[in-house]
Amino acid sequence: MTIRFPVEGEFIQLDQLLKAVGLCGSGGEAKQRVADGDVQVDGEIENRKRAKLRPGQRVDFAGETIELIPQG
Repeated sequence: MTIRFPVEGEFIQLDQLLKAVGLCGSGGEAKQRVADGDVQVDGEIENRKRAKLRPGQRVDFAGETIELIPQG
């Protein structure tokens, strides 16, 4: 399944995104899953919890794909 997520402003941090779309129940869980290497950004494993993601990027996590789109 693909989730289309509109980014408000210039970017969203990876841990905040995972919580915002409901794939992690808390910020702490999101940070741990990123640290464990469970998240891919644009096909590469991303270990930076606060990686700045911008529209046009894709996140794969827990069998879901999140496409970042511009808001509006």
